[in-house]
Amino acid sequence: MIQFDLPKQKSSIIKVLGVGGGGSNAVNFMFKQDIEGVDFIICNTDSKAIEQSDVPNKIQLGPHLTQGLGAGADPSVGKLATEESLEEIRKILEVNTRMAFITVGMGGGTGTGGAPIIAKICKDLGILTVGIVTTPFGFEGPRRQKQAEEGINQLKPLVDTLLVISNDKLRVQYGNLKMKEAFTKADNVLATAAKCITDVINSRGHIIVDFADVCTVMKNGGVAILGKAEVEGENRAERAIEEALNSPLLNDNDIKGAKWILLNINSAEGEHECTMDELETINNFLRERTGEHSDVIMGMGYDATLDKKLGITLIATGFEGKDPFKTETPKKAEAPIEEKIVMTLVTDAVAAEQIKQEPVINEVNEKAEDHFILDQTEETPIHFSFDQAPAIEA
Repeated sequence: MIQFDLPKQKSSIIKVLGVGGGGSNAVNFMFKQDIEGVDFIICNTDSKAIEQSDVPNKIQLGPHLTQGLGAGADPSVGKLATEESLEEIRKILEVNTRMAFITVGMGGGTGTGGAPIIAKICKDLGILTVGIVTTPFGFEGPRRQKQAEEGINQLKPLVDTLLVISNDKLRVQYGNLKMKEAFTKADNVLATAAKCITDVINSRGHIIVDFADVCTVMKNGGVAILGKAEVEGENRAERAIEEALNSPLLNDNDIKGAKWILLNINSAEGEHECTMDELETINNFLRERTGEHSDVIMGMGYDATLDKKLGITLIATGFEGKDPFKTETPKKAEAPIEEKIVMTLVTDAVAAEQIKQEPVINEVNEKAEDHFILDQTEETPIHFSFDQAPAIEA
């Protein structure tokens, strides 16, 4: 089953496809935001979910295979169902499409198995493709976590840019949410990530970021970092860029090594407009975090709804070897700790009475500053590494 009506003269160059339950929920959320210049399509094996959606463009994946009953959390079924509907998907993407967002809640059946198939169609059609995915909450279990990782690894080489959002990071930030609210928040954050980029493209202002700029940053961009923040009050520029880099949209906030950074700054026109000093503050902050080898494409737009706030959207791409599953900023590497021989000296003994050897310490323990065994019954121990220890006489 396919329902869409996108004549070439009306079809947008940007299409957002929600694949599976989570991805479709994100598209449903975005559709209600009345975003201009974007076509929304939901692709699902669940016919009931499709019928309940207000999005006009819908593709039921694998109607013969799944009979509209879903993929049963099995990615192989999701893959086969999407392959069954290959021509319908291609038909809708062939109409005037230059950029496609594929939104997926990874770990289930339809999205995990189907997203790589849709990404391959986009790649074959020469469409700039951005994958925006979430990883499961920890409480969803190891099976979904494993399926999500496998799905992301299959999707990664087929998209130009990949954004990975950790649901567990949302849990840490919004831990008091009820279960239903938690999954809704995850879907909404997925939608917000896509909206961040479409807003940059549709922004109007003094310095405009156009579609070609977005292509420069995101074409073959690899694993990307995306952040967004809106801040008002004292030091709003510094606080905004800091918050953008600690956004729940980020799995990893280490932007060092980015080849390209797309930076869009928005403010209300007039009294609360972004100043040159604020712009300098933001640029200096980025330079400190990225080093001297990142190229920044900057846009400055006006948004009356911000009032006194300064809004920042940041997209960083072009990292070498970026791990899509890393969720923390890497700490500075420390030298491995050598094993120690601890010799207890006594005043009335002919030789050392005891040799104590500590276990190997494989991980950095911030609390273990000296790493020695202290015997309170003896005098202060003396430490030697293996190559410094004196011979022990019989």
